[in-house]
Amino acid sequence: MASEAERTFQRFAVFGESSSRGTEMNNKNFSKLCKDCGIMDGRTVTSTDVDIVFSKVKAKNARTITFEQFQEAVKELGQKRFKEKNPDEALENIYKLMEGKDPATTGVTRASTVGGVSRLTDTSKYTGSHKERFDESGKGKGIAGREETTDNSGYVSGYKGAGTYDQKNK
Repeated sequence: MASEAERTFQRFAVFGESSSRGTEMNNKNFSKLCKDCGIMDGRTVTSTDVDIVFSKVKAKNARTITFEQFQEAVKELGQKRFKEKNPDEALENIYKLMEGKDPATTGVTRASTVGGVSRLTDTSKYTGSHKERFDESGKGKGIAGREETTDNSGYVSGYKGAGTYDQKNK
């Protein structure tokens, strides 16, 4: 069971850290492991508890923990999460929660829908000249959606002899 926990530890240790070899884990990844594996439930084990346990098991000046320190932290969190069980059963239950888990990347960030954002970005509700800039699906037409495009020919607008200079001076 500890080997499966070690593989989970390594997967979370390298997550988001390009220079990590998977032997040490920082507090951010430890919190992510606890959240993704279900160790942190929000009632008996909170994010504050996880941070306190991490600070307790790490070396005084270190920012990361090794797998041995990780096992101490998990044992302490197991006793807090499963109070009614003895420490060995609690540790076994924590290892079962961690079994085969990978760092989650879906659902982590969401688009903002606070206040009037969705109303302001809904192209079906646009009126007037702004309505012409989008097709039926709501995708922008770009420069083609603007009726009045700028004329970069070099002639003043409204000049009737535009484009005749080359024909006269051959």
